[in-house]
Amino acid sequence: MNKPERIEGDTVSTMREMGRRARAAAAELALARPDHKDAALRAAAAALRASSDAILEANEIDLDAARSAGRPSAFIDRLTLNRDRIEGIAKGLEAIAELDDPVGATIAEWRRPNNLKIERVRTPLGVIGVIFESRPNVTADAGGLCMKAGNAAILRGGSESINSSRAIHACLKDGLREAELPVDAIQLVPTTDRAAVGEMLKGLDGAIDVIVPRGGKSLVARVEEEARVPVFAHLEGICHVYWDRGADIDDAIPILVNSKMRRTGICGAAECLLVDKRAPEGHLAAAVKALLDAGCEVHGDADAQAVDSRVKPATEADWGKEFLDTIIAVKTVDGVDEAIAHITRYGSQHTDCILTECYGTAERFIKRVDSAIVLHNASTQFADGGEFGMGAEIGIATGKLHARGPVGVEQLTSFKYVVRGSGQTRPT
Repeated sequence: MNKPERIEGDTVSTMREMGRRARAAAAELALARPDHKDAALRAAAAALRASSDAILEANEIDLDAARSAGRPSAFIDRLTLNRDRIEGIAKGLEAIAELDDPVGATIAEWRRPNNLKIERVRTPLGVIGVIFESRPNVTADAGGLCMKAGNAAILRGGSESINSSRAIHACLKDGLREAELPVDAIQLVPTTDRAAVGEMLKGLDGAIDVIVPRGGKSLVARVEEEARVPVFAHLEGICHVYWDRGADIDDAIPILVNSKMRRTGICGAAECLLVDKRAPEGHLAAAVKALLDAGCEVHGDADAQAVDSRVKPATEADWGKEFLDTIIAVKTVDGVDEAIAHITRYGSQHTDCILTECYGTAERFIKRVDSAIVLHNASTQFADGGEFGMGAEIGIATGKLHARGPVGVEQLTSFKYVVRGSGQTRPT
């Protein structure tokens, strides 16, 4: 595995040089053959497997620093790599390679009365800046997805994962070289200087076409406040599970526990359980007990506290909080409409779920909850591009313009109109 490239000079000049190189690489990558891009992804996956020991050594440096800094367990989990997770990253790149190439695909076509044929055709966005925290796997996911969609990527990982990200990035560069594609198609910012983020948000002299932030509330807030280029917003994952009176208790409990406890540090983890006050007797108690027995701390309202002495009193701050930990807020509500009102007030339009066997109630919830992902009788932890068949994702976009939900290869393209004529002129 090659050592990560270092760019000499001050941060401003470094970033502008990266922008110039990315723009040149994007022009070349937009015309690259699909089989060359897929070969680069597969070669990068092979390099990841071959470099597992080096990647784990780099990750251990990051983990030691995080532990010394007293980072919470959920943060450590997001940062941790092991052989299974490295294999998952490699398989994710191979899954992206198996996807249909979006570049040049015809989205729609029609013929006008004057016999002009009009086509709407997918094109790359250009250069995508991705700013992320603590998750080294995003280095591969974001780089691979951007490249597959014909875009150059400038990746800025968090300082806490810098060594892990560098090791993974070196494998991506190996894949690009083997496929004879420009290595500048996927660049990793070599400095942890926060000024690098500011330069990216300014657009690097017009080099960056869009910014994708993936991280905590403070990062996203800074990006949205300072960015001079379009942003694919990725807000907090304040995900709700609504337990309706029509829920089947045997099906609902495993879904609830998985939604919260499978991995508590991801944006698709449930942070609040809403239980219908008219649910059959014992449902609230069973739900709370299942969470507590699974090792989850429960902050509940008076009804939740009444069914189990282990429940801690919830405060106003618990509603609308992204715990990213083994903690959940529990509240009883008067039916589906009050649940929807609560989600509207406290949610982040990320992912919300209803547990019910009543089709009409489920449809009411699905139509009225304005979130990027709405689930019926399925774990919120399915909020993931890989689980959607997208191979991987850069993040879950919670905005409403251009991209929403998992941001995969199609969402990383724009389009142009191709008009084919046979001598037509427009009448005066």
